[in-house]
Amino acid sequence: MTQAMISSHQFTRLFHPNHLHAPKTVSSQDADKIRAWQSSATPLFLEIGAGKGKHAMLFASNHPDKQLIAVERTSEKFTAFDKLSLSSSLDNLINIHADAIAFSVHFIQPDSLDGVFILYPNPEPHNKNQRWLNMPFFEFLLSRMKVGATITLASNISDYIDEAVELLDAVWQLPYVKQTIDKSSVRTHFEIKYLARDELCQEIIITKPDGYITRFDDVPAMSL
Repeated sequence: MTQAMISSHQFTRLFHPNHLHAPKTVSSQDADKIRAWQSSATPLFLEIGAGKGKHAMLFASNHPDKQLIAVERTSEKFTAFDKLSLSSSLDNLINIHADAIAFSVHFIQPDSLDGVFILYPNPEPHNKNQRWLNMPFFEFLLSRMKVGATITLASNISDYIDEAVELLDAVWQLPYVKQTIDKSSVRTHFEIKYLARDELCQEIIITKPDGYITRFDDVPAMSL
């Protein structure tokens, strides 16, 4: 990684991927499959914080021509997700029990993702530095994406969305579309609950443009 490289954004804090250990929960079989998927021409997507797997299962089922790696950190939610995935025959879905940041550092190559889903993340009301667009990892995540790839960030917290938009404009300098989520949407259990309570759910679809530069574009996955 070249520290003097001119980046396409104004985020100064630097992410340190070498400080993260490889998740021990990724099997050699899954690692081999992930490696093969990143070498294929089939569009590849990553879901961060997949929860109990509702969106992952819907996406994989509705898009057999795409592949999805869905990562969930908490044991309780992943156990439910794992049971759900075992009851299906979706060969275009890999569900991973791991921290998504460490997983991405060790198993996702640069310029390999066609899309990322971050649906209803913890809004971290008392620690803004743990919100996704305030994290140094966000730059690393952008380096894993292809030109034209998108990040879909959804939340029922208007302040969270507003802050993300401000950061996209002033810091990350990325194009995006902000839109209200239709009341009929059923992507996650949280989404169903929030919409049933008539809460405003919004999403930002962020696009990585041609020529966008990060400080991690030449940093390979550490465990592949």
